[in-house]
Amino acid sequence: MAYPRDISIAQAIKQYGLPKSHRAHWSPARKAGVVRAVHERAISFHEARDRYLLSRSEFEEWERDFSPGVAALRRSQLEDA
Repeated sequence: MAYPRDISIAQAIKQYGLPKSHRAHWSPARKAGVVRAVHERAISFHEARDRYLLSRSEFEEWERDFSPGVAALRRSQLEDA
C-alpha cells in the first residue's frame, strides 16, 4: 500500500481530486492528477492501473506528458514560436 495506513484509498482519491473510476473524461488535468498522486505515493501504480484500467505503457505516456521537464520544454517551445 503506497498511501499512509491512516488514510483510506477513498480519502486519497478525494484529497487529490481524482475520478472515482475509469468512466471519466480524461482531460490533461485529470491525467496529470493521477500521475502526481502516484508520484507522491498517495495511491500506488497498481491501484491506479486497476481503478482506471491503465496499461503500464499508457501510464508511462502520461508521465512523459506531465513530467516537469517536459512541461518546461513545451512552455519554452511555445514562447519561441
